[in-house]
Amino acid sequence: MLGFSLVLYYSATNTTKRVAETVANKLSADIAESHPALPYTATDLKWHDENSRTTIEQHNSRVAIKDDLPDISNYRNIVIGHPIWWAIPPRIISTVIDNLDLNSKNLALFATSGGTNYDRAKSLIERTIKDNN
Repeated sequence: MLGFSLVLYYSATNTTKRVAETVANKLSADIAESHPALPYTATDLKWHDENSRTTIEQHNSRVAIKDDLPDISNYRNIVIGHPIWWAIPPRIISTVIDNLDLNSKNLALFATSGGTNYDRAKSLIERTIKDNN
């Protein structure tokens, strides 16, 4: 029976994880984390380095993920949380969305950021979802 909520998030530095835990607690929701196939190192996350892994990945369309996404078939409400990198979600979020059947789901989003608004991030997620339907 549908009616339950799931908070699914990605967090490289635990900032988004802390917010996801708060959201899940407030909603009495289940919680799950998505993971990149190859974990990020501190060097990978240096956003000011044009040769860092994350800088390069943000110019590509997808990042490989671990095959450990939860079964969302018994959830009506899916909340996806992520940081904002270069004004958009990390590319892992597009891969996560590609691997979820979000049809007939209520979807909500949240992000953590040091100063970027959510406009570009929301637009990219909306396009990714539209491309999957």
